[in-house]
Amino acid sequence: MNEPAPDADANRAISLTLRVGELMLASGEGTENVTNAMRAVARAYGVRRIEVDVNLSALTLSNVPDDGSPPVTAERRVRRREPDFAHLVELHDLVAEITARELAPTEARRRLRRIDRPAPVHPPWMAATAPALVAASAAVLTGGGPVVTLAAFVATLLGDRAGTWLARRGVAEFFRTAVASAVGTATAVLMIWQPVPVQASAIVVGAVIALLPGRSLVACVQDGIAGEYVTATARLAEVVFVVTAVLSGIGFVLTFAVRADVPITVQNAPTAPLSLAAPQLLGALMLGLTFALALRVPPRLIPPAAVGGLVIWSVYVGLRWLGWPAVLATAVAAAAIGLLGSVYADRVRVPPMVFVIPAIGPLLPGSALFRGMLKLNLGDVTGGTHYLIEALSAALAIGAGVILGMNVLRALGGRGPGRRTRRS
Repeated sequence: MNEPAPDADANRAISLTLRVGELMLASGEGTENVTNAMRAVARAYGVRRIEVDVNLSALTLSNVPDDGSPPVTAERRVRRREPDFAHLVELHDLVAEITARELAPTEARRRLRRIDRPAPVHPPWMAATAPALVAASAAVLTGGGPVVTLAAFVATLLGDRAGTWLARRGVAEFFRTAVASAVGTATAVLMIWQPVPVQASAIVVGAVIALLPGRSLVACVQDGIAGEYVTATARLAEVVFVVTAVLSGIGFVLTFAVRADVPITVQNAPTAPLSLAAPQLLGALMLGLTFALALRVPPRLIPPAAVGGLVIWSVYVGLRWLGWPAVLATAVAAAAIGLLGSVYADRVRVPPMVFVIPAIGPLLPGSALFRGMLKLNLGDVTGGTHYLIEALSAALAIGAGVILGMNVLRALGGRGPGRRTRRS
C-alpha cells in the first residue's frame, strides 16, 4: 500500500479519504483529528503529496504528484452534523486498521459503507427519551425532588417531540431549540403559578442543560488551541446561536410570566448544592450516563462515561470547599476529567471525547443562564448581565480545562488529542 498510486487508484484513495473525513466530522470529531486521519489514510494508500483543508461544512483534499501527473483537487460537503460517538469509535477503528496496513482499499470502502448505515446502538425509545433523561438527571442534581424530576422529564420530552415535529416541516433548528426551551420554562412557570410547593425552576435548569451544545463548545476551544481559527470561529458561532435560541425560549415565556404577575423571583432559580450527598452524587452519575445515551456512546463504554460525571462533580465540589473560585474550580475539574478520560481512552483505544463529553454535564451552566434571563426580565440588566457572563466564563473554563487535561497526556507521551489512533 506504500507504492505511489496510479491515477485511478489515487483518485479512489482520495474519494475514500474524503468520505472518512466527512463521516468523522459529521459524527462530532475535532478538526485537527479529522485532518490527521485524512492524511494518514491517503498516505497509507500511496497518496503522499497531499494538502488537507477541513472546515465546519466542507473538506478539501489536493494531490500534487511528483511525477508530473496532473494535480487533483476534490471537495466534499458535510450536510449533516450530529454527534454519534458509536459512529466515531468505528471510524477510528477503521483508520487504525488502514494505517496499520491491515486493510485493502476495497475492504475499506466496504467497511465504510457499513459504518455509514449502522444498526442503532440503543433501542429507538431510549434514543427518543435521552434528552428528557438528561433533564431529569439535572433536576436530581439541583435537588428538585421526585415531582420536579418527573416534570423535567415530561417537559423536555414534549419540547423534544415538538422540535422533531417542526423539523419534519422544515423549521430551522434555531426555532426548534427555542420552542424546546420555552416548553420547559412554561412548565416551571405553571407550577410556580399554581403554586406547587417544589423547586419548579429546576425544570428549566434541566431543560437548558439538555439543550446546551457541550460537544460543540469543547470542539470550538480544541480547534482554537490547535490553530484552526476559521473552524473555531464557525463552531463558536454555532454555540452562540444555540445558546441564543435557548435564551430566546426562556425569555419569551418569562416575559409573559412577569407581565401576568406570576410570583417568580431569582430565589425560585435553584443551583446545585455544593454537596456530595446521595442526591447530588446520583444526579452527577446519571448526567454522565444520560449524556452518553444522548451522544450514542456504545453500551460497553457507557459505565466509564457515567463514572466520569461523578468524578468531575466530586473534584469540583472538593475544590469549592477549599475556597476556590467557581470558574477556576470548573477549569481544574474539567482538566482532571480530560486527563483521566484520555488515559482510559488510550488504554481501550477509542477517542477520548467518548468519555470526556458526557462527563462534563454536571458543570454545564444551566442555572446561571436561567438566572440571567430572569434578572433581565425583572428589569435588573446589571444582575442579568452578571449571570450571563458567569455562564460564559464557566463554559469557556470547561472547554479550556478539558483540552488542557487531554494535552497533558500528549506531553507525557500518551496518545492525546490530535494523535493518530493505532491498534496495539
